[in-house]
Amino acid sequence: MSFGELLTVEPLELKFAFELKKQISCSLQVSNNTENHVAFKVKTTNPKKYCVRPNTGIVLPRSTCDIVVTMQAQKEAPSDMQCRDKFLLQSVVTTPVVTPKDITAEMFTKEQGRIVDECKLKVVYTAPPQPPSPVAEGSEEGSPPRTSAVENGTEVTRLFVDSHDKSPEVRSLVSKLTEEKVAATHRSNKLRQELELLKRESNKSGGVSTVIVLIIGLMGILLGYLVKRT
Repeated sequence: MSFGELLTVEPLELKFAFELKKQISCSLQVSNNTENHVAFKVKTTNPKKYCVRPNTGIVLPRSTCDIVVTMQAQKEAPSDMQCRDKFLLQSVVTTPVVTPKDITAEMFTKEQGRIVDECKLKVVYTAPPQPPSPVAEGSEEGSPPRTSAVENGTEVTRLFVDSHDKSPEVRSLVSKLTEEKVAATHRSNKLRQELELLKRESNKSGGVSTVIVLIIGLMGILLGYLVKRT
């Protein structure tokens, strides 16, 4: 921040996030610290490279004004990423009847008895902002991602182990659980087949009581439920 006699300018460096073939803008804020009307004019050492809006204006007493500086798209970057362009903001006290259209270059000449306040500004190139790194939703740093699925009414939690964590213990556990699930499914199917066979034989011979059939049926349902819970 520069505390001049007439205007306060912030910031003192025009920082551009440099990118090739792209227009880049930054802004300045000038504040009138006096009870007078103050006229200003912005100059640069490289006028073809920059567009300043507004480049002249009037700042009312105890008020502020924003200035936007736009750098035209550049085809190449300096090897050292250093910019030697400079800006100069000049300001003079004027009368309330003067409007921005009335401002002329002669108003800022340092004639006898006229005070022209000046503030020098540097141009600085900065690196463009980097996009945030994508993070898998629901994942935590240091923890392997997990997912769950429902198969045949049973909730199965799968742990995906990457190539750096496939230890023999993990492979053995996964293999054991897979074998137990296959065996449980096989036992359940076998019990259902036996129940159907007993029902058909009971209907043919009439020698098996209804109570026994019901007990066998309940046992089959219970075993099926236990298999699903495994």
